[in-house]
Amino acid sequence: MRPLLRGICFCALAAAFATALARAQDDQLNKVHVQPPSSNTAPGSEPKGAEAPPESGASALNVHPGSFIRMNVNLVLVPVTITDPMNRLVTGLEQNDFQVFENNGEQKISSFACDDAPVSIGIIFDLSGSMTSKLIRARDAILTFIKTANPQDEFFVIGFNDRPELIEDFTSSVTDIQARLATVHAGHRTALLDAIYYGVNEMQFAKHERKALLVVSDGGDNRSRYTEGEVRAKVRESDVEIFSIGIFDPYAPTPEERMGPELLEELSDDSGGRLFRVDDIDEMSDVAEKISMELRNQYVIGYRPSDLTHDGKWRKVRVKVNPPPGLPPLTVYARTGYYAPLQ
Repeated sequence: MRPLLRGICFCALAAAFATALARAQDDQLNKVHVQPPSSNTAPGSEPKGAEAPPESGASALNVHPGSFIRMNVNLVLVPVTITDPMNRLVTGLEQNDFQVFENNGEQKISSFACDDAPVSIGIIFDLSGSMTSKLIRARDAILTFIKTANPQDEFFVIGFNDRPELIEDFTSSVTDIQARLATVHAGHRTALLDAIYYGVNEMQFAKHERKALLVVSDGGDNRSRYTEGEVRAKVRESDVEIFSIGIFDPYAPTPEERMGPELLEELSDDSGGRLFRVDDIDEMSDVAEKISMELRNQYVIGYRPSDLTHDGKWRKVRVKVNPPPGLPPLTVYARTGYYAPLQ
């Protein structure tokens, strides 16, 4: 196993409707498609360049909440998820439906994509003692997530209790992951923050541009070496989105478990992802499938910032959606900033 420190946009395509016919009732409840008057062009072969500057530790805690958005000298790329008031995904929006602001100044959108591009995904699986009664359902949910993903996606799995461990390295084989997950057991304490830090670092070996973590946990950390501040800074400086399935006990006996929902929600929000709370463990697989659909229904908006100063400073980013006539107000999920390059 490698050392510890090695460190999701699907607009409704024709093929998707074929699958949707078999599941029409469920899909109508979970997805809204806006029929566009015309199609926009996807972005060209924009150069990919500099990553975020090295993590800045405690100083990162003073910036506006958010996380690093991939940027080179010329282009900022912002992954965006849109939902309606019923929390259903909204697909089929056009470039003209969006506005992007950097430090309150509107930016011209130069690229717009909504393709089901493959993603490198890390599964962060809680195997601590508090997950004992939830283990089978959690394992089934992870397999559902993988089976409904883009066939070109790649996955790794990190299990954690007292410490994180790489259970399965990057692979696209559902069979391999299923076999490894069949051998895990729950017990001991919870090093959640260490596992997320490990997962973000592992993404340096990813082969796809888009990267995400799926965290399955009750969120109660009581064992990590890394602090919450250090992990939040790491997440903000990465280009990894975090989606979490939180299996929370309303009668959690320890302070760590009671703080679990807040911890997972903050880390997910920081990355531009989100937390899905599970009240009934029998619903975990449905939630996992919903997250998989969300990863495949993201828009990616690109713009060339008007301020090209290489000062390493935090740039606040806000994405606004202007719904077409007939649609209700929509909710935008996107990262809220990035660090400008230093050189």
